[in-house]
Amino acid sequence: MMAAQVLTLLREVSRLEAPLEELRALQSVLQAVPLGELREHAAELHLGPLFSLLNENQREQTTLCVSILERLLQAVEPVHLARNLRVDLQKGLTHPDDSVKILTLSQVGRIVENSDAVTEILNNPELLKQIVYCIGGENLSVAKAAIKSLSRISLTQAGLEALFESNLLDDLKTVMKTNDIVRYRVYELIVEISSVSPESLHYCTASGLVTQLLRELTGEDVLVRATCVEMVTSLAYTHHGRQYLAQEGVIDQISNIIVGADSDPFSSFYLPGFVKFFGNLAIMDSPQQICERYPVFVEKVFEMTESQDPTMIGVAVDTIGILGSNIEGKQVLQKTGTRFERLLTRIGYQAKNASTELKIRCLDAISSLLCLPPEQQTDDLLRMTESWFSSLARDPLELFRGMSNQPFPELHCAALKVLTAIANQPWAQKLMFNSPGFVEYVMDRSVEHDKASKDAKYELVKALANSKTVAEIFGNPNYLRLRTYLSEGVRYCYYPVHSCDNRVRGRAHGHTAKLSCLHKAKHAESILPQSQPQKARHEIG
Repeated sequence: MMAAQVLTLLREVSRLEAPLEELRALQSVLQAVPLGELREHAAELHLGPLFSLLNENQREQTTLCVSILERLLQAVEPVHLARNLRVDLQKGLTHPDDSVKILTLSQVGRIVENSDAVTEILNNPELLKQIVYCIGGENLSVAKAAIKSLSRISLTQAGLEALFESNLLDDLKTVMKTNDIVRYRVYELIVEISSVSPESLHYCTASGLVTQLLRELTGEDVLVRATCVEMVTSLAYTHHGRQYLAQEGVIDQISNIIVGADSDPFSSFYLPGFVKFFGNLAIMDSPQQICERYPVFVEKVFEMTESQDPTMIGVAVDTIGILGSNIEGKQVLQKTGTRFERLLTRIGYQAKNASTELKIRCLDAISSLLCLPPEQQTDDLLRMTESWFSSLARDPLELFRGMSNQPFPELHCAALKVLTAIANQPWAQKLMFNSPGFVEYVMDRSVEHDKASKDAKYELVKALANSKTVAEIFGNPNYLRLRTYLSEGVRYCYYPVHSCDNRVRGRAHGHTAKLSCLHKAKHAESILPQSQPQKARHEIG
């Protein structure tokens, strides 16, 4: 048994002062031992000597011990870890080598995920204190792991009390004073905890830390504003968070700052974040209510699309896409009339001429605006999306088709996404059918070479094939081709051979399948709409 070798090497390591060779051998053997086998011998794994070797400040020895412990500790139950290795864990959190801290925090992470083991942590204030102080370290991975553990601990009532009704709160506030970066990390933790429930938010507000965050958000430091608004936006993702922000007047304050942004030469630092905040607020609550109550928000978004600053344009485009992602938001935008049509023309221009990154953002926004599920396709809404589409460019279909032929996968996929968004709408199907070569382009698998592009093309075909109007508009032969493409799957390959139709079709993984002409005809009839079987037989024959 390989586990026996592990136990033997562990005993040898414990007897020697500088067991480098034995550690190398142990690391090598461990790679071949199944975790299940190690778990069977967990009670025999005496890890104390390995933890002791971490304290000798020898780089290779420390690296080997960390690697070995990472593997062995996976075989140890979290409750055993918390009860029997707490001293080693505490030492690990103060170790000068960040890899040891990360190892220790990963084990703390396992403990806090276990309902029985987490109690042991809560009863160990010194260990909790060391976790808090890890937030203030230079290594971001260490800080993130500490934040994650504390956030998980706070999911219970006992955890909230341990963090906010003890000396740990003072420790948190002390750590915050390290520097600006660490202060924002603590805010990040507080927002994570606040977002869990109204009760969690209550504990955080009672601590004074949420109030401090909001004070910085509306303060005079523009760079601090820009950082804080991202965290406040995260809090606004929850219903109780939005309620709190409204009650405290924070939303009104953000609106007033946007109003005053025109006279602030440094507004470009924070304005994008503030506009994003309102965009997310609108889509999570009611676009109509938010836009009516805070008209400055909509006004600022329209202004930003006319900016010469790509950052401003990008945020405005993203926000328009978010607003227009549901029917209520679409109707709010439609009410702005010709002004929105001019905005669409600018977005269409940017989609054609901007940097690749901004082009993709424009295409994503256009997809969001034009998407209209079948159950929402009233005559008025279909006329609206058709009008919006025509406002984008002189020949928008050709524009997006051309972009979908470009060799940049992200751009290619974003353009296909626009075509997919309109593919189930009758007016778009008519445009596609009447555009020379468009149907052939849709059916052509040779255009896409990477997985993402093949997937995007397949989604376009699926949207067309599943539409109730496509057979009538495209005609039965093309409808059959769409259904065949769909049934063949995403990555279907064609290999020309001499056969009844000069093709053998096979899956991309190498399997091939021959389909006789007669079988194809019968298969075609079976997937045609029931109202047109006779026409199908005539056209296939």
